[in-house]
Amino acid sequence: IEALIDARMKADLTQEQVAERMQTSQSYVAKLEGGRINPSIKALKRYANATGTKLRFQFVQDGSR
Repeated sequence: IEALIDARMKADLTQEQVAERMQTSQSYVAKLEGGRINPSIKALKRYANATGTKLRFQFVQDGSR
């Protein structure tokens, strides 16, 4: 969630501008950034494209073992 907001802020875009680039609504972008929905990989790729970033998945050790 933090990474989404960081990407948007670094791109100097509003939620409305990201939504326009994604061809979706501002409320959908707000739900993405607020963690209120579980986005598909396709939606995350569209968000990345809208903010001029690349989507990367990474597995890391959780340290609780």
